[in-house]
Amino acid sequence: MTATAMTRTGPDGRGVVRIEDVYDTDIQDRWEACTDPGRLARWIATVSGEARVGNTVHAVFTSSWSGAVRIDECEAPHHLLVTNEPGSPEETQTEAWLVAEGGRTRLIVEDRGLAADNLSPYRAGWQAHLADLGEHLRTGSAVHPSGWSPTAPAGAWHRRWVEMS
Repeated sequence: MTATAMTRTGPDGRGVVRIEDVYDTDIQDRWEACTDPGRLARWIATVSGEARVGNTVHAVFTSSWSGAVRIDECEAPHHLLVTNEPGSPEETQTEAWLVAEGGRTRLIVEDRGLAADNLSPYRAGWQAHLADLGEHLRTGSAVHPSGWSPTAPAGAWHRRWVEMS
C-alpha cells in the first residue's frame, strides 16, 4: 500500500490535507476499523463517550492530539464526517469516504480547516496514521502496544512522522 497525499488551501483560506490508499480488506472490515472504538484504539485513537451521530466524544490520538470530536455524519459503510474541537478557534473537520474495489477498499480522508502555512506536518501525520491502519488490518492487533497519551505520542508513530515531515 502506498498512500497518495496532497495539500491545498481551501476557499476559506484554511489548509486541507487529502490522502488516500487502497487496503486488502473488504469495505465492512475497513469501516469497523474506522468507527468501532475498540478497533480505533488498535491503530489511531482511544475514544471515550457514546459514538453516535450528534454526540461529542473525547479522543486521544497516537500523535498525542487530544480533544473533543463531534460525529456529524455516519453513513455505514461509506461516509464519516466529524468536527474536531467544535466551536473553538481550532475547529477542523475530518471527512472519510470508503469505496469498495472488488475485495479491496479505497479510503479517502480529507482534513479541513488547518493552518495553511504549515501543512507538511499534518500530511505526514495522516501518512503515519494510514500506515498504522494498514498494519492493523494486516495483523488485527494493536500497532502501538506500549500506548500513547495526550502528552506523549506513540513512539513508532512519532518516528515515522519525523521521517515524513
